[in-house]
Formats: sequence, structure tokens, C-alpha cells
Amino acid sequence: MKYMNPVVRGFHPDPSICKVGEDYYLVNSSFEYFPGIPVYHSRDLVNWKQIGNCITRKSQISLQGAKDSGGIWAPTIRHYDGKFYVTSTLDGGGNFIVSTDDIQGEWSDPVWVPMSGIDPSLYFENRRTYYCTNQTLHPGQEEITMAEIDIATGRLLSEIKTIWKGTKGGFLEAPHIYHIGHWYYMMTAEGGTNFNHMITIARNRNLWGDYESCPYNPILTNRHDTSKEIQCTGHGDLIEDNHGNWWMLHLGIRLSRRTMSHLGRETFLTPVEWKEDWPVIGNDGKAKLIEKGPLWEKQREKKCFAPDFGEENWEPDWIFLRNPDFSNYIRGNGTLTIRPSAKLEESQSSPSFTAIRQCDFSCKVEVNLQFSPVLDGDEAGILIYLSSEFYYCFSKKKIDGENYLVVEKKAEDFIQRSCMVKIKGERLRLIIEADALEYRFYYEQEEEEITHFAGRASTRFLSCEIAGKCFTGTVIGLYALCENPSTAEAIFDGFCMK
Repeated sequence: MKYMNPVVRGFHPDPSICKVGEDYYLVNSSFEYFPGIPVYHSRDLVNWKQIGNCITRKSQISLQGAKDSGGIWAPTIRHYDGKFYVTSTLDGGGNFIVSTDDIQGEWSDPVWVPMSGIDPSLYFENRRTYYCTNQTLHPGQEEITMAEIDIATGRLLSEIKTIWKGTKGGFLEAPHIYHIGHWYYMMTAEGGTNFNHMITIARNRNLWGDYESCPYNPILTNRHDTSKEIQCTGHGDLIEDNHGNWWMLHLGIRLSRRTMSHLGRETFLTPVEWKEDWPVIGNDGKAKLIEKGPLWEKQREKKCFAPDFGEENWEPDWIFLRNPDFSNYIRGNGTLTIRPSAKLEESQSSPSFTAIRQCDFSCKVEVNLQFSPVLDGDEAGILIYLSSEFYYCFSKKKIDGENYLVVEKKAEDFIQRSCMVKIKGERLRLIIEADALEYRFYYEQEEEEITHFAGRASTRFLSCEIAGKCFTGTVIGLYALCENPSTAEAIFDGFCMK
């Protein structure tokens, strides 16, 4: 059956998957965004729905001061003895494990594991727990290391031992252990999470190795794929479905122009076969946009995201920068009220901004805004955000005592105001239409039926490749900011992304 990749679209890197009965659960990296570590559910591997997040309390993990693309990296999810476990890395803070008996409920406070390195993974066998990372025991060498731990406390129960040194592809990371048939497999990512990214694998009869490298390595990479449909494939997790078929969930990017993508790394599904007890991935080791595999359900079309602001609880799709001050957000009576905070670039705190991931190059975003700025610098509207140095604002703003509709672009030290239209009345309808190459901005004023064009902005300057060391992707949402403490409030309703 044919299906379209990616199966989880937009900024969803570093996928990890586990299966419980007929249910599949997936987690991804979340970096500086809160709530952290999104959790998705599926019964067919191609239709996924977010059901929650692992990090929902500041008391679990504090993201205050997390830098761009810092925060929470590369989670692994596993299910063992009736409980779900997720392990991950807090950039600069170490490796931790959270757990739950109810995957749709709350997760535990973290248990910290005294192993360094990143991209931690768990393996359970015979009531024992094994923990591996890319911690090196030999300076100047790359290696995957492992120790037995106490899953309840994180305490090491054995020495840390080197079990594989990779294929010398560089940036050895993302280890996962599987016991399939008579073999233990060690699967990793190498090449760096960019255009040389790849997945490699090794095996041994003994859990502790030494692991023998696969003669077909790398088993997945699009680094020489001249079609340029998908690039940067790597960092994946293997799963056997309930029909005996094998699959890999892995990251990759779709290109918007030449070698650029502003959506970030997404989650792809690629079928797996076996040859001489080695996994053979995809099409000559490459992932494809239009894929074919032994699925049992058809892939459904994506639905419009239109939250009900009459509900006080936030849908799990919404994310905030670092640790938000929820007193600045009021939901109810069909509206979302946002109280303004300081400028985006003034600190690594949490501005008054809530967003969802942009899931496709082509999309349309609409919202009704009621806003009466009080002081110069008060602004509210829609924000297209990649990082604190790269974003586009489409807002109503008070400038020199007058209210204007503005389109402002920031790309590092380049700041441009490309639209400045004087606005009367409180209410506006803001509309953004996007494709792979640009965003187009439109607005409708109160009591008018005319749609006005407010300008355009290239997607180039929100691409991760322009931004540099950027591990996230564009998110689009609602915001309110001020230059000085203000009593202004922005009221939003009718938000929709399709």
C-alpha cells in the first residue's frame, strides 16, 4: 500500500517508538519548547495523533535560560513490565528517565543517570535494565558505552563498558539495542545530523559485544540521493508490527529550495526487510516521499487545526518557549487573551507566545485579533518563529502614538519593516498564506469586506541552514509583546491552520 512521507510532519526530529498490544507510541525531541517530549499514538504507523507530553511541569525539568536548540534532546521510549519509560538528555544538565503507568496521564519526576554523553537509550532483559549513550571512555575516540542501572534510582549497577566504536563516519550517536532472533543489534547514527547523516548497525551474540559492523553500512542514508526529495536521513528506531513486518521510524528533511528547509527535521517511516540477518532499509538504503509498504490501513488526509478557546485546557499541540508564565494567558468564552511580555531577543526567558509546529510548506493561517495598544512598542499578532535571531512578525503595533499594521523581519543583525499601514478600530483579521518559497501576509479591517495585501517574506531566512546550528523548525503562533510594562491585552479568536 502506498503512503506519503513524512508520517509526522514539521519539526519532529529524533523519533523513537514502542508497541503495546495494537497500540504504537512515538516520542520526539522538543529542545527549548514546553511542554517537552511530545507523545503520539497510532494503530497503523501512518496516522498519528498527539496525546500528550512527557514534561508538563516546571518541577520536572526547568527550561529557564535554555539557549536556542538547547533544552531536551533525543528521547527514547520503551515499555517494560506494565510501565512506560522515556529517557532523554537535558542539554548541559545530564541524562534522565521519566516513567508512567498511564501514557495519557502525568509522567514522573526525573530520575538522573550518572552517565555522560547524549542520546541515551534503554534496553530491558530478564528483569535487568541496560543504559547506553555515546559517552567516551577514551579521549579522542568515538564510542558507544553501556552500563547496567537500577531503573528506579538511576544508580549504576556495573562499570561502564565500550561496546562499539561505529564505522568512523563521525558524530557517533543515537544508540539503540535490539534482541532479534539469535542476535543482539546495536543501531546508531553517524555523519552528523545534516547532509552526511546516516544509520549504521552492528551485531553480536553477546549483549556486551564486541559488536561486528554490518557489511552493508550505512543501512540508511540519502546523502547521495540526487532526486533531492529527502535529505539528512538518520537517527531512527526499529519496530516490528503485529503482522510480522519490520519498519524504521527515522528523521529526514524535505527541501523547500535547493539545500534549504525551514520546517526542520521530520519523522519518516521506511519499510525494512532482512538479508542474512541484517536489516535492509528502504530503496537501496534511501527513504522516499511516496513509499510503499505492507500497511493495513490507509493514510488519512491532514485535518485543519482549529482549537476551541472555549476550553480552558490547552490542546497538546501548543508549545511555549522555555517555562511560560501561564498567568499571561486566559482561555474561555471562545477567546484567548494574551498579556504582553518583554521582547523576544531581550533574554532567554519565556515571552508571551504560544505556537504550533508548521507541518507543511503550503498552509494558511487565520486569526481574529482585538487589540488596543496602550504604549509605544505594544504589539500583538502572528509570529513565524525559528529562533531568537530568525523570525517574522505580523502584528498591530503602536509606533509614535499611532496604531499600525506591520510586517517585521529579523534575520540575525538584519531587521526590516516591510509593511507599515495605519489602522483604525480595534479588530483585525490576520491571514498568512505560505508555500515552499514565501509567506504572504493579508489583513481585513473591522467592518470591511476587502482583503488587503500586506507584503511577503522569503522562507530562505527562516531555513535551518541559514540560521546555522539549528535543530528545530518553524513554528507559527500568537503573541503579545511590549517594550515597557503595559496594561494592554490582546484577544484572539477563530485561530485556524490548514
